[in-house]
Order: sequence, then C-alpha cells, then structure tokens
Amino acid sequence: MPLSEALLPEFDEEMKNTRKMLERVPDEKFDYKPHEKSMTMGRLASHVAEMPSWAAHTMQMELLEMQPGQAPYLAKSNKQLLEDFDKNVAEGRKLLAAATDADFAKIWTFKYGGHTVFAAPRSVVIRSVVMNHMIHHRAQLGVYLRLNEVEIPGMYGPSADEMKYWTAQNS
Repeated sequence: MPLSEALLPEFDEEMKNTRKMLERVPDEKFDYKPHEKSMTMGRLASHVAEMPSWAAHTMQMELLEMQPGQAPYLAKSNKQLLEDFDKNVAEGRKLLAAATDADFAKIWTFKYGGHTVFAAPRSVVIRSVVMNHMIHHRAQLGVYLRLNEVEIPGMYGPSADEMKYWTAQNS
C-alpha cells in the first residue's frame, strides 16, 4: 500500500475533528489569553487552521526558511478561520493524495534565521510537524475553550459536554 493511501484516512479524520474544535471558537474571545506567555485564542486557533497548509508546503518544496520578525497568520473572525482551514485542508489533501512513496522519502528542511531547525523525510514531517503538532495545539485550544465555558466537541468519542446528551437519551 502506498504511503499516501495509508496516511489519508488519518489525515481526513484529524481534519474533521479539528474543524469541529475550530467551529467553537467565538469571535468575541479572539483576544483571550490564559497566561501572559500564552498566545491569544485567535492566534492559537489561526495556528491550528494554518497547519494543514504545511502539508502542502512540505510536499511542494524541500526547504522552508523563515526569518525572525515574520508576522504570523491571524484570522479576523471564525468565518475566516473556517474558510482558510477548509482551503488549507483541500490543498494539503490533494498534494498528499498525489504523492508517491519517493516523494515522501525526500528530505524536507526547516530553517529559521539561517539555522537548520529540523530536517527529515517528508513522511516524518507530515506525521510530526503537521499532524501531531496540529493535534497538540488543538488540545490547547480545547483548554482555552473550556476555560471560557464553551462546550467541547468529542474527538475520539463523546466529550464530557456531549455525555450529558448521551446520558439524557439513555435515561
């Protein structure tokens, strides 16, 4: 089985779950920060929404070089967040589906300010830097939402918020 066929079902499921979390981000809470060292909710949600585009970048180029001072992506609203996420998912998925095993074996490098931060086969980058990284930040976003009394969607089964509906149906 080609790597793309093995990877796509997981990609699809994680993108579906991520979209459910992003749908819950309220516009009026984009400036919320749980701690002075934390990102705002809007920046964190934007980071989660941009991560699927990294799949496309990974498959389209072998080197990503960023410089200090580059402004991060920041959506202006939940509507923009979801539109950009959907576009990024579609673009990333298309390139992953078309990739050959040889494409996945090529080394991809990330440099920051001229220094190599990370270099690995694209298959590793997709799983770690794109998928696992996104899942990590999605979980952080869930904490931000919980701290703001926003109901959390289940990712791999019902959440505590969804359990009240399940419990009510079984009573």
